[in-house]
Amino acid sequence: VQLQAFGGGLVQTGGSLRLSCAASGFTSSTYWMSWVRQAPGKELERVSSINPGSGTTRYAESVKGRFTISRDNAKNTLYLQMDSLKSEDTAVYYCARWNSDYRAYDYWSQGTQVTVSS
Repeated sequence: VQLQAFGGGLVQTGGSLRLSCAASGFTSSTYWMSWVRQAPGKELERVSSINPGSGTTRYAESVKGRFTISRDNAKNTLYLQMDSLKSEDTAVYYCARWNSDYRAYDYWSQGTQVTVSS
């Protein structure tokens, strides 16, 4: 099982970025998948999740209306479209797989840095 996240970068306030997370070794559409971020000096924050069956999505209040999670089942890839970026969105972003049996994230990608400059 492997998750590879990419797409981070430096963007100005109000700009957009799209993160991608390529999954291998399992079918991502059969698991809850999430984007999680960690800002400097802060705890991990779950940004968004997507339900494997219904496609139901969830968002943290801090990103609701600005971020959109989606997936491409054919490519086994998860996305996070980030619009209207703010300086407080600066963080390292990870994608992670939720294991409902363990009730925990069991696989994580490497982080991809998002920096929003004002």
